[in-house]
Amino acid sequence: MPLLQERAWLHLTPHGIYCEPGNFYIDPWRPVEKALITHAHSDHARYGSRFYLTAQENLPLLRHRLGDVYIEGWAWGEERRIGEVAVAFYPAGHIRGASQIRLSYKGEVWVITGDYKRHSDPTTAAFEPLKAHGVISECTFGLPIYQWASPEHVLEEIAAWWQKCASEGKNAVLYAYSLGKAQRLLASLPEIGPVVVHGALTPINKLYEAGGVRLLPWKPAANLTHKVKGALVLAPPAVQKSAWLRRFEPYEEGQASGWMAIRGRRRQKALDRGFPLSDHADYYQLLQTLREMEVEKVIFTHGYTEVMRATAAAMGWEAHTWQTLYQGEGVEEEERTREDSNPQPPDP
Repeated sequence: MPLLQERAWLHLTPHGIYCEPGNFYIDPWRPVEKALITHAHSDHARYGSRFYLTAQENLPLLRHRLGDVYIEGWAWGEERRIGEVAVAFYPAGHIRGASQIRLSYKGEVWVITGDYKRHSDPTTAAFEPLKAHGVISECTFGLPIYQWASPEHVLEEIAAWWQKCASEGKNAVLYAYSLGKAQRLLASLPEIGPVVVHGALTPINKLYEAGGVRLLPWKPAANLTHKVKGALVLAPPAVQKSAWLRRFEPYEEGQASGWMAIRGRRRQKALDRGFPLSDHADYYQLLQTLREMEVEKVIFTHGYTEVMRATAAAMGWEAHTWQTLYQGEGVEEEERTREDSNPQPPDP
C-alpha cells in the first residue's frame, strides 16, 4: 500500500467528521449541507441537515427517525464519486441498515466503521472487513473484560428464562433498545408464548417486517384487552419502574445489553436477569478487525478510546483518538416511554 498522504483530508470539526475533498460530513451532530449517515440510531442520525445519503437498507429507518427530509439510498458496495472522493457503503452488522463508509481519494483508502458487530444477526447483512490504509473505528466495548459469548448461547438463556417465568405464571419483561436489539430478539427467539411490545417498538417492527425480516408474532401493548400470562414483554429500558408495567404483574425483569456482562450493572438496575447480548464488537473483535483490514493507521472514537489507542500503538499501529459526540450502547437512542411513539425530530 502507498504511504499515507502527508496532508490529512479527513478532519474532526465542531460539526463532526468532515471529508474536505468531497465536501461532506459523516454522522454530523450539527446541521450541515450534506450528511452521510452510517445508521439510524439518534446519536448518529441528527435532524436538520439539507441532504442525507445512506445505505438503501437503512433508508426506511432513517426516514422514520428524521421525517420528511431529502434522503438518498445506495446499494451495498455501489461506488460513486462525491467531489473528488469515491464513496461506497458496506454492511457493518450493527443493526439493520448499519453501514461502514469506504472513502478513496488519490489512492488512499479510509473506512469509517460506524457502530459494528462481528456476530451474525438475522435482521441485517453481516460485517465485511474492508482493506484500507486507515480506519476511524468505534470502541464502545474496548476493554479486555468485554469478550462476548456466542449469541446462540445467550439467546438460549433468554428463552430458558422466559420458559421459567411462564411455568410460574409470570410474564418476562425484557428491556432492549427499540431500534435494532428488540428486532434481533424477535427474529432469533423461539415461540414460547405470546409476545407483547411497547409502543416505541411497533413502527420499527413494521419496518423490519416490510423489509422481509421474519419476527415472532407480536402484539402492541396498547391493543391488549385482557391480562396476559407467560408473555415476553419487550420494552425500552426507560420503561423500568414506570406505571406502564403494572398491567403485566406478576413479572420478572431482564435486560439484553452488552453492559450486562458486568454484574454490577445488573445489580445497579435492580434486574432479575442480565443477558450480555451486544450489537457492538468486543475488545478482541476490535483488534481482530484491525488485523483483517490490514490498516496502517487507526483513529478511535466513542468508547474506551485511550485504552484502545495505547493497545493499538503497542501492537504496531499508528493510533490516535477523536472525541466525538457519539454515545454508544446504552444511550444511543431517544427512548420513548409513551405508547404514542410517532417520530419527533431532535432539536437541531
